[in-house]
Amino acid sequence: MVDAARHARHLSLPDVGIEGQRRLGQSSVLIIGAGGLGSPAALYLAAAGVGRIGLIDNDAVELSNLQRQVIHATSDVGTPKVHSAKAALNAIDPNVAVEVFHERLNPTNILERFEGWDVIIDGTDNLPTRYLVDDACSLLGLPWVYGSVFRFEGQVSLFNFQNGPCYRDLFPEAPPAAAVPSCAEAGVLGVLPGLIGVLQATEALKVLLGMPPSLSGTLLLYDAKTMDFDKLSFAADPTRMPVSDLSEAAAMLSDDDWCLVPSDGKAAPEEQKSVEDGQGGMFHHISMTEFLQRRGEGWAPFIFDVRSAAEHAEVSVSTCNLHAPHTEMVSALPSLPEEGDIVIHCKSGMRSQLAAIELIKLGVAADRLYNLDGGILGWMAAAPDEIVR
Repeated sequence: MVDAARHARHLSLPDVGIEGQRRLGQSSVLIIGAGGLGSPAALYLAAAGVGRIGLIDNDAVELSNLQRQVIHATSDVGTPKVHSAKAALNAIDPNVAVEVFHERLNPTNILERFEGWDVIIDGTDNLPTRYLVDDACSLLGLPWVYGSVFRFEGQVSLFNFQNGPCYRDLFPEAPPAAAVPSCAEAGVLGVLPGLIGVLQATEALKVLLGMPPSLSGTLLLYDAKTMDFDKLSFAADPTRMPVSDLSEAAAMLSDDDWCLVPSDGKAAPEEQKSVEDGQGGMFHHISMTEFLQRRGEGWAPFIFDVRSAAEHAEVSVSTCNLHAPHTEMVSALPSLPEEGDIVIHCKSGMRSQLAAIELIKLGVAADRLYNLDGGILGWMAAAPDEIVR
């Protein structure tokens, strides 16, 4: 039964209409995390009339959450997030069936929890769980909508949709745990998760309605400072072994390094600081501390800035050898040296990793490439005298 008064604006859309709204009412979405990304995604899915929404989260509401987790209120502090979120969703529409799981997603419960849902939305804030979600969705044949935020930057994509590319096709292996700051350590602009979460909800609704095109095979990148949206295309890696179980992701989750918050700025051991590009090659991760140390010992790599033109014009590094946006690696290739190491940087280290993957696909030897973790933000903090404004 469609609530015509509640969903009148949908009914007037040719791409939705009465049949589409009925389809939404019969659909289900499971959201992992009732935090910064899960909050806006859940609110808008409930308002859109998705009939069944699931929430998985083992945390309670804290005062510091309210800067971005808009599904909760001050009066909810101390309440389990899933219970607070359920009340908020049913306040919007009491007809939405909200199922809550006050627990942490893990290898022993994920397959059972994922069974029976149409779409999974990732609202997690750690890489091991993301790989676990990807592997579980691959085993179950479920599409999932990815979202990630870091300071002023966000990413969105759709994985495992109609046998399309998976998260492991884009990021075959995680960077070292020491190279990934926590949300509390890095910070995030409060409105950014709202925007990314709404984009995730949009993509989920399109999947449920059968509306093309989708973000399958496309990584959407957003920069809140410059208000720029970029897209990076990627494809399934035919050489990647298909997922057969959850053991690899489970090993990541049990690794003590991922349970610690890096705070001393120490670099990970060199043997742990490379990332597979999906074609057998490896590119390196390097911290600003290690970069400065090695440069002081005589290392002279080629410095490659892959931020946007506007960002480069606003602030840059005096020792930069080349600038080209990360989406233009084909045109930048002739300007790169044929030999020697190349240090790639963006603002924080996200887009530079994507640029490294693209360069490897274009034939650049992976062992020559170094992704600068922390990007120009780390450079500004560690070597401000080299910054040009």
